[in-house]
This record gives sequence, C-alpha cells and structure tokens, in this order.
Amino acid sequence: MRVSSLTIETIRKDIKNIHLGVYPPNGRIRMALPLRISDDSARLFAISKISWIKKQQKIFSKHQRQTPRKYVTGETHYLFGKAYRLNVIKSNEPSKIVTKRKTHIDLYIKKSSTILQRRNLFEKFYRKELEIILLKSVKKWEKKVGVKVKESRIRKMKTKWGTCNIKDKRIWLNLELAKQPFHCIDYVIVHELVHLKERKHNDRFIELLATAYPRWQEHKDELNQGILSHFEWGCQSNTKLKNIMEN
Repeated sequence: MRVSSLTIETIRKDIKNIHLGVYPPNGRIRMALPLRISDDSARLFAISKISWIKKQQKIFSKHQRQTPRKYVTGETHYLFGKAYRLNVIKSNEPSKIVTKRKTHIDLYIKKSSTILQRRNLFEKFYRKELEIILLKSVKKWEKKVGVKVKESRIRKMKTKWGTCNIKDKRIWLNLELAKQPFHCIDYVIVHELVHLKERKHNDRFIELLATAYPRWQEHKDELNQGILSHFEWGCQSNTKLKNIMEN
C-alpha cells in the first residue's frame, strides 16, 4: 500500500484490531489488518498515522548500525555484548574458531574459503555458545516467572528476537542474540516465558513482565537501539477496529 511517500506492507489476519509497526533498522512499515476491514478504512487509518510513522523512522535513522561482515582480519565481531577483533589464520587444518584471547577471535580457515563458509562457521560457533547460556537461563527464569517450558531452542529469524508456542510450551531464541549482552538475552527469555501465562501484550502481560524482570524496558530499548539491532519490537500502534469504522 502506498500512502503519501510511504510504502506500507499489509497483511490480513483473523484479528480484531489494526496493528501498525515501524521496525529497525531501516524504518520498515508493516500493518496487520482484520479480515473484515475495507481497503479505504485501512488507508484512512494509515493516513492518520503518517506523522507518527515518520517520527519513528527518524529515530531509527539516527541509530548506528553495523555494516555487513566480510570475515576478514581487523573486523569487529561481538560475543555476548563484548567486542572482539577478528584475526583470520589461513591453515590446512580443520576450520575452527578460538576465543582464548581476551580481545581477539582467531578464525582458522582454509585459504580457499568463501565469505559464506566463514559466515556458516561463525553461525555454528554462535549456536554452540548460545545453547549453553539458554539452558542455564531458562531454568533460572522458569522459577521466577512460575512456568515450565517443554522445549527451548535456537533458530535464525529475520524479524524477531524470540518467539514461543504457547500450546506446546516451547520457546525459540534468535541466533543473533549470541552477540548481545547476557542481560538482554535474559530479557528475551523472560518475555517469552511470560507469554506462556499471557498471550497478548496487554496490561496483564506488562505487569507480569515487570514483576519478573523490573528492568525490562531498559533492556528492550538497548536491544532495539544498539549497533547490532536488526529486529522487531520496534514501535507499534494498535487501534481498535470499531474506532476506524466510526470515522
């Protein structure tokens, strides 16, 4: 949908309210619409939010973002919030990543390796490191929130830091969280655990989240505003359908 100079991604769902979101890093706009709302009503709603949308996009445009990695010597790579300088060592030995030094990550790789192969090696490394933290943290926060998870896993996600299946009591964390500080990982875990008690992001959800994790807002902002932020929990505006239909 085009509104003024804005391109808005729209999707229709079996929901009651309109959900409008502006997401980092580039201010992408997405609007989820109830099935029964007309295109004209949806457009009117978007028009009424133009100022708000542009305000959020301006905020995101000021955030510093990390450029795509090429996995070469001298680059900065992050592990649990700490910056490391990459040192690429070309070798005929099996490829591996070593973090014994406090300030550097050593990447042992074959001379003929491609960027894709180096990236895949880093992803395997990040997955292994994050799995260790995930097991410990989930066990810790289950007791605090008062829920029990049947399964917790890690996967690559394009738009979310975490997600959950409430019915099956499963949670998933984004692989990219391996680059974030421990307290930000804890926040995402608690966020998903609270969803096992409350599906929606309503007042009850916020109350449960704040009780279990008082600094949730601070750490949420850190995730979304940091140099490594590419994901959701951007700015959202939800409006009840009846209000749109009345206009």
